Amino acid sequence: MKRSDNDTWNLATSVGATATLVAAARAAASRQANPIINDPFAGPLVRAAGVELFARVASGELEFADVETGWVVDFFAARTRFFDDFFPSAFSAGIRQAVIVGSGLDSRAYRLEWPAGSIVFEIDQPEVIEFKDSILTGLGAIAATQLCTVGIDLREDWPKALRQAGFDPEQPTAWLAEGLMIGYLPCDAQNRMLDQLTALSAPGSRLTADHVPDSSISVGSNVQEVAESWKRHGFDVAFGDLTYPHECDDVEKYLQAHGWYTRADGLADLLNAAGVSGDAGDTVLSRVETIHYLTATTN
Repeated sequence: MKRSDNDTWNLATSVGATATLVAAARAAASRQANPIINDPFAGPLVRAAGVELFARVASGELEFADVETGWVVDFFAARTRFFDDFFPSAFSAGIRQAVIVGSGLDSRAYRLEWPAGSIVFEIDQPEVIEFKDSILTGLGAIAATQLCTVGIDLREDWPKALRQAGFDPEQPTAWLAEGLMIGYLPCDAQNRMLDQLTALSAPGSRLTADHVPDSSISVGSNVQEVAESWKRHGFDVAFGDLTYPHECDDVEKYLQAHGWYTRADGLADLLNAAGVSGDAGDTVLSRVETIHYLTATTN
């Protein structure tokens, strides 16, 4: 089903299933010898989310390689590591307030080391927040920092909800927008989000996100073969229908025009930093090389 301005989903359908996919890849990556990342919460969350294929992968009963998509493990592991490393860098600059926008099944508040006095805000749809909180509470998981969840659709007035939850716009913030700006937002919504982030960012704030500089390229169409492979194994999602097809402003240039200093990394940089090289790295690059990764700091 194609995206629309007022569409709905859960963690097993439409764009919501991408959050479950990413967590399943983290679970698979965490099982590898000498793992790039370690996410002990990904497996239980995925098994409870309701996508049988991903639940089997998360439990180790099946591997992504068994469904002709083994490269997604290296890709999401390298991406996760890149975003994980963003936070210690922000902490070293004295930032103690972090916001994860569209948090999905993110477990960084539980699995990363956070400095004393820090606070993490997670924003996502109320049903997603409630689901994750229920599962993690059942596991006896305890956040490694002060965690404040904000259950609201990003198409609504999330900045107001964030401030009401205790967010301090006078303090510098570390923002993470993972997987949002690679075609999952309409152009006007993407620009509006960047404007909202900018308005809430005190001097010294930092932002990291993935994006597609050439917005005429659809990430969804690039991974359509993934959908075909998974359809043969019982999971039918048309990735090409999950992204918006129209061209958008380049995220990095937009931020630069609005007072941010930016740095860009390509996927090859992430793979090299994570130690994914040779044929494995080449395979990942051949699938999703168009995605870039930025870090930005307010003036």
